[in-house]
Amino acid sequence: MKFIDEYRDKDTVFRLIENINGMVTRPWNIMEVCGGQTHSIVKNGIDRLLPPLVSLIHGPGCPVCVTSIPIIDTALMIAGRPDVIFCTFGDMMRVPGSTHDLLTVKSQGGDVRMVYSPLDAVKIAMSNPEKEVVFFAVGFETTAPANGMSVKLAQAKGVKNFSLLTAQVVVPPALEAILSSSDCNVHGFLAAGHVCTVMGYWQYDTIVKSYQVPIVVTGFEPVDLLLGIRKVIARLEEGRATVENQYARSVTKMGNIPAQAMIEELFEPVDRDWRGIGVIPNSGLDLRECYRSYDAVHRFGKAEQTVTSVSECISGSVLRGVAKPADCPPFGIRCNPEHPLGAPMVSSEGACSAYYRYRR
Repeated sequence: MKFIDEYRDKDTVFRLIENINGMVTRPWNIMEVCGGQTHSIVKNGIDRLLPPLVSLIHGPGCPVCVTSIPIIDTALMIAGRPDVIFCTFGDMMRVPGSTHDLLTVKSQGGDVRMVYSPLDAVKIAMSNPEKEVVFFAVGFETTAPANGMSVKLAQAKGVKNFSLLTAQVVVPPALEAILSSSDCNVHGFLAAGHVCTVMGYWQYDTIVKSYQVPIVVTGFEPVDLLLGIRKVIARLEEGRATVENQYARSVTKMGNIPAQAMIEELFEPVDRDWRGIGVIPNSGLDLRECYRSYDAVHRFGKAEQTVTSVSECISGSVLRGVAKPADCPPFGIRCNPEHPLGAPMVSSEGACSAYYRYRR
């Protein structure tokens, strides 16, 4: 299959590994900022094939994982209302709040439905005018245009019983938060190809200049990742910080302009609390004032905050790249996909989920 088989070719993979071996002269830590890339790295053993001087660090590349407990608790509060149909992607069903999760709400009689698109939630609202329908809008910039479009569709159709519980986050401020932290050990980044397909990579120029770290946009297949890693190492060995695009078959520097226009029209930047990391300025997106009537928090309020973390769970350290899942004592024992202590064990993009599935 075009653009699949050639990027999984074993001979190409080992040629790239040999090439990288010949380039490295000192230790380098490279962080991938995408849960899909993390799963591909662990599944294919890429981190184990690389020379010992090259370490791959898993960053906060899973939007489900970084959704804070207060937001989850607000979702649980809204989903438990008898007048609400709560719609969400499947990954969010098992993410724990301070006491339970959405699957528990559903088992107790709450009308919680898994959907595949926010537009599905609009259709449900149109079919159930006597109910309030809320869609849990979680994701990076990749999902924001479709989530915004759901509001535009509801407005155009005159649907008044639809709203978004917004937990959108954006990538560049998170990179700056990692680089400015006292325990940062990252020398270069692999940027997420799907996010850059929407947003381009022009925003990374400022980060590269300010922190002097190379950033390479890359894809998700083994050859994609190794080409990206080779580019990062080449720049590190040269002592040059640049932004480069390995994923040119999907990404352009300016990205998808209509999608960005949709985000700009519907959303405004806000400070966002990232689970296990803390509040990052301007790292979230909330609906603008003119669309506030479609904001679920505006309609239903917020849940009272109880706890902000699970004491045993070190997901914050995993998401910051200062620990690996296996460093967590409950990993694979008291924390597993059936009984997760933290979001990275639940999500299909979570690092703990990847290690549990491929590397126990």
